[in-house]
Amino acid sequence: MKLAVSIGDPNGIGPAIALLGHEKLRAFCRPLYLVHPKLIQHAADLLGIKVPDDFDTHAPSCAPCPVTPGQISAEAGAYSFASFTQGVRLCQEGLADALLTLPIHKTAWQKAGIGYKGHTDALRDFFKQEAIMMLGCEKLFVGLFTEHIPLRHVPKAVEKERLVDFLKRFEEETKARKIGVLGLNPHAGDGGVLGSEERIIEAAIAEADGGRGVFEGPLVPDVAFTPAMRKRFTYYVAMYHDQGLAPLKALYFDESINVSLNLPILRVSVDHGTAFDIAYRADQTISLQSYLQAARYAAEKVSAKSGARR
Repeated sequence: MKLAVSIGDPNGIGPAIALLGHEKLRAFCRPLYLVHPKLIQHAADLLGIKVPDDFDTHAPSCAPCPVTPGQISAEAGAYSFASFTQGVRLCQEGLADALLTLPIHKTAWQKAGIGYKGHTDALRDFFKQEAIMMLGCEKLFVGLFTEHIPLRHVPKAVEKERLVDFLKRFEEETKARKIGVLGLNPHAGDGGVLGSEERIIEAAIAEADGGRGVFEGPLVPDVAFTPAMRKRFTYYVAMYHDQGLAPLKALYFDESINVSLNLPILRVSVDHGTAFDIAYRADQTISLQSYLQAARYAAEKVSAKSGARR
């Protein structure tokens, strides 16, 4: 499998992850790193490590930017975006089987004048499709109905038809046999005493499910992730970002990954940020677990798809 790897923000831990994880990644796929040789060499020099001889780079269509560890810069934002779009192109052209994105910094993108909040927003626009952000690991996956919007906007976003469409697409993409759908309010509204959005969620579940028993909810959010509930559900749908990701990261932070569903290309990512506070610091250990998990997930999906075509 050919795996395009966008380098993320050069001032963060992306280059270190790519360099340190190369040997393990190379054991089960062929990584194509979307970075200039000059930039990755600079990063390696700062880290005090060697660039592997078989480190296959495909430079994005822009000049390499300077590496300034732990700093937010427009140059780094523009470079991480160019690396990302290069990976999308390789997948579209059939030169890569999947895209693994290393972490970008949203403020750096903003400083660079990039009009997206992150990878998923950009992918929706590129492909004109409603990409779904799903995060997790084999023990627990969470799909986010709303993502990077202010909390005060979430209640208005809970609309029946949008939620019905989301649930149907989530089921189709995951092939999950059981999906827990969270309520929005404390106690899932407590019968309307604490909010009425659950009536909308309940109606959307009924329409999407059609009596099959795939979807269950609205679940009370503060007990939805207890051990007993996680025996019943591996897949959940959360109404907003932190509702789903706070419990997920508390339980499976190191091994969790990010997957974009409902797209013509396969895109996976690490489930952590740029870690500017530890980038290029010799006294810090960088975990590769999320990175390798994301790559393995992509390899398994590509293999399964290839097998289905035979």
